[in-house]
Amino acid sequence: MADGSTKDAASILRKVNDYTWDIPMDYKPGMRVPGRIFVSSKLLESLEHDTLTQVSNVATLPGIQKFAMAMPDAHSGYGFPIGGVAAFDRDTGIISPGGVGYDINCGVRIIKTNLTVDEVRPGMKELIELLFHEIPSGVGSKSKLRASDSELTDAFLHGAKWAVESGYGVKEDIEHCEENGYMKIADPSKVGEKARKRGKPQFGTLGSGNHFLEVQYVDEVYDPEVAKVFGLHKGQVTVMIHCGSRGAGHQICDDYLKILDRATHKYGIQLPDRQLACAPAESTEGQNYYKAMAAGANYAWANRQVITHWVREAFTRFFRRDDLGMDLMYDVAHNVAKLEEHTIDNEKKMVYVHRKGATRAFPPGHPDVPLIYRKVGQPVLIPGSMGTPSFVLHGTQKAMELTFGSACHGSGRVSSRGAAKREFHGETIQKELAARGISVRATHPSIIAEEAPGVYKPSEEVVDVVHQLGIARKVVKLMPIGVAKG
Repeated sequence: MADGSTKDAASILRKVNDYTWDIPMDYKPGMRVPGRIFVSSKLLESLEHDTLTQVSNVATLPGIQKFAMAMPDAHSGYGFPIGGVAAFDRDTGIISPGGVGYDINCGVRIIKTNLTVDEVRPGMKELIELLFHEIPSGVGSKSKLRASDSELTDAFLHGAKWAVESGYGVKEDIEHCEENGYMKIADPSKVGEKARKRGKPQFGTLGSGNHFLEVQYVDEVYDPEVAKVFGLHKGQVTVMIHCGSRGAGHQICDDYLKILDRATHKYGIQLPDRQLACAPAESTEGQNYYKAMAAGANYAWANRQVITHWVREAFTRFFRRDDLGMDLMYDVAHNVAKLEEHTIDNEKKMVYVHRKGATRAFPPGHPDVPLIYRKVGQPVLIPGSMGTPSFVLHGTQKAMELTFGSACHGSGRVSSRGAAKREFHGETIQKELAARGISVRATHPSIIAEEAPGVYKPSEEVVDVVHQLGIARKVVKLMPIGVAKG
């Protein structure tokens, strides 16, 4: 383990099966439900002790249902672990910014193309240079789009729908987004002026950290029938966009952490960690955060939509063809809370599901899955780390039974950014990846060092856990050939 030992984890956890481990309620005073970690024996070795502590802390929160959960990519975060899933009863439970995270609706989308890897690979270095130039990235990056105050308000309200109606996409893009690209509960009046000021110049920007724009190809098909429904086939080139709500979302979270810290005291909620600041879900403070968070989520969908438009323009200019396809396959949120209906102990309940570094994985037939995919279930998009595979899976009924319709969201860090920079050199990693046929472009070599493949859990092992559990089933594996990073 990163902080402790496997023996230490084994003394805390109770094995349910090869991929499920529980933290018993007597582990910590005040736990209302057990903790539940979905992880293999091998991944258990890199699980931080802090992650177990955070899961058990979440289990003490009012109104929590069934379990405080952590996906196989889990690692410690702010308050809740990253990779955390928790559902709270609408009437007796809470809502917490720590269960969503600072980057509200950090998420992923995949654009399909009619290109093959053999067509794209020869010009990959030039293509990634063009994409890096066309899509602003890095800390504090500013957009080519100069949004007005009214446009910003519209984006907070209508997300990807606003972007498409403003000329940045087509109607089908909206249909292929989780929530159709916007949460209707959003209320821009609950967003502070500082968040507006930070978000206004950043539409269509990647940002920094683990965000990226990646050109990939379908390397392996596990389920040909579902792959056909998703429009994916071996050798096909795709583009993955991973980013979120930029400064707007960060500031919304920061503002409401202060407000909900006061609310915690006002409502007499006892917390084992101040970072779990929360309010009763239906309270004024809880609803104000929820409406502001939804506005931040909508900003993120608008942001990814604008980036999608510029990616399409860049591909058209580079290949000088208008038959490239470039259809949006799907877009999923990774950091969000939503009011959903779930069956708990044979009773249908409305719960606020917090997914922090977790992907919704709804099953076949679910009304929230786009009609085109409904017979096979929602696409679940799980990115790898730079240079490692990404995966497309599909949601299942098992996910509804085990995880409130959730799966993991990525690989999960095993090393801090500071430690990564001490261990790896960006130029070296860049050369190693180039030798493997992967072109990487970043604002600075240190970014490449921070995001080196070695600082993440192996994506294949993480995805294998959700596949084996049956909460999401593998459809295709995507391999990178070009990466643009902030």
